[in-house]
Amino acid sequence: KHGELFCDNSAKDILKMLIEECPPHKVDIRTKCEIESVKKEGETYHLKTNLGHFSTQKLVVASGGLSIPTMGASGFGYQLAEQFGHKVLPTRAGLVPFTFSDKTKIMTERLSGLAHESKAFNDRSSFIENILFTHRGISGPAALQLSNYWHLGETIELDLFPTKNIEQILLDAKQNSGKSKLRSILSKHLAKSLVLELEALYWDEHKEKPISEHSDKLLKQLADTLHSWSLKPSGTEGYRTAEVTLGGVDTDQISSKNMESKLHPGLYFIGEVLDVTGHLGGFNFQWAWASANAISEDISAN
Repeated sequence: KHGELFCDNSAKDILKMLIEECPPHKVDIRTKCEIESVKKEGETYHLKTNLGHFSTQKLVVASGGLSIPTMGASGFGYQLAEQFGHKVLPTRAGLVPFTFSDKTKIMTERLSGLAHESKAFNDRSSFIENILFTHRGISGPAALQLSNYWHLGETIELDLFPTKNIEQILLDAKQNSGKSKLRSILSKHLAKSLVLELEALYWDEHKEKPISEHSDKLLKQLADTLHSWSLKPSGTEGYRTAEVTLGGVDTDQISSKNMESKLHPGLYFIGEVLDVTGHLGGFNFQWAWASANAISEDISAN
């Protein structure tokens, strides 16, 4: 589905493969190495660390963004870029779940764990895949994708029937199953728990009426709501659970061929520290590896 390719066993297999490639290529890994300062003298960069001093004419910044600080994420790469005169665009959490407050949060708590294929959209973009209700709000692939195109204070829309014409389904039911209630008809297409929440929100006073007693106008209004359920997030879960960081080092000052700084020869920026963000599905990993490969080819050629 969606071109997804998962590991047969564990993502640790990828890590193991990369580590095994290091010794043949003379890669020296230093852990628990804290960089105290970086200075440039002529064409040489000098790093002062708690493990000693290092000097190089090729310095690669691959420090990532601010997402998931428990894994060691920090703003070090941005600070270093600014130190060397690079513009850093404002950062915020990306590919991150939405959070809600008040009544909507209480509703998502009751629906926590329920997934449903929907179209999450706003004026900027739209994504059709699962949404997932959580005890904090709404997650799932469609919501995560849309978070990259959302700003605080804006609403999002959910089409709960992205591949169906629910108005026609309701009108047909009115003709052919007139004694049925709306919740019975909708429960054939939505989880019953979600239908009951929607019922309480939009047709509570008519919930015991058979569908034959609902006007076509009301059914159309209901269908419009189900195709464009408007919700206003109070925020997101932030960097704690965000899969990526939006913003970062301005790419206008970086060579698109070898990722080298246009301001300082020998200084390179790759991966998430740059203002480059991909969709879900491995695109951000691909960017990290592809940008690294561009540097390796340049250094090998020189």
